[in-house]
Amino acid sequence: MPQNGDAPLRSDAQRNRERILEVALAELTRSADAPLSAIAKKAGVGQGTFYRHFPSREALVLEIYRHEMQQVADTAAPLLESREPDRALREWMDRLARFAMTKAGLADALRQATSAPGKPAKPGHAPVTAAAELLLRAAESSGTIRPGITAEDFFLAIGGLWTIDPHSDWQPRATRLLDLVMDALRVGAPGH
Repeated sequence: MPQNGDAPLRSDAQRNRERILEVALAELTRSADAPLSAIAKKAGVGQGTFYRHFPSREALVLEIYRHEMQQVADTAAPLLESREPDRALREWMDRLARFAMTKAGLADALRQATSAPGKPAKPGHAPVTAAAELLLRAAESSGTIRPGITAEDFFLAIGGLWTIDPHSDWQPRATRLLDLVMDALRVGAPGH
């Protein structure tokens, strides 16, 4: 996987990077102020290796966010290959809910990384928006959802996800909300 336009990382370097991201996600979700040295140690890499991948706390936090968002986006096409379009859309909505809960857990770290003057901007949502469009268009073409729903409409409809407390028993509530949205998307569909 190319990093900032560089050549692809060697497999051991890629494994280190992924391990750092995995540990950092857990640690920064638990505490936005988790020391980077503790993250490196828990990931089993030296500080030099850590800083080669992530030269600052901001770079690490933004990459976690971008990585998690890309992983959600990347599940859309495989879901469409293995399921009916409306089922693929609904399953993807569950994955999006898990991302929303992760993002909520990372919110403090993300705010710290992007709020000060001169700090980088939060990554855009283009991959997730494109994935939603792909799923919506496939479900619309199959006649299983009403025509004309845009990704913007979809994200406005599921906006309640981002208000659910990630430290609560969020899954039943998210499931009810997403089932309600899916039911609404099906109303007026030609195939229903």
